[in-house]
Amino acid sequence: MDEDVMVVTMGQIPGYKVKKVLGVVSGLTARTRGLGGKVVAGFEAMLGGEVRSFTSEMEKARVEALQRLKGNAAKMGANAVLRMDIETSEVFRATVLLSATGTAVVVEKSAGKE
Repeated sequence: MDEDVMVVTMGQIPGYKVKKVLGVVSGLTARTRGLGGKVVAGFEAMLGGEVRSFTSEMEKARVEALQRLKGNAAKMGANAVLRMDIETSEVFRATVLLSATGTAVVVEKSAGKE
């Protein structure tokens, strides 16, 4: 179950030992604003400050990319992802690609102190 997949930005998880490295895993999503969202964002941009409509869309993309990362890791047999990183790039005009990437691993609780 992908809800059971731990995701960390560190190279290890305190209290856990890496038993097996399964390889690179990622979760991707591409997002664009609809016409209505672009109009609202245009007004927000003219007023200055945060463009909330884009912030909201990027937050949805972040959540979706992480869910896909966890799902793909679970399909590989992983119960954790180490060194997770999120990157964004513009692929087409007004389309943003968000990628969550890390190392899929199998971890188990450590018996003693590390």
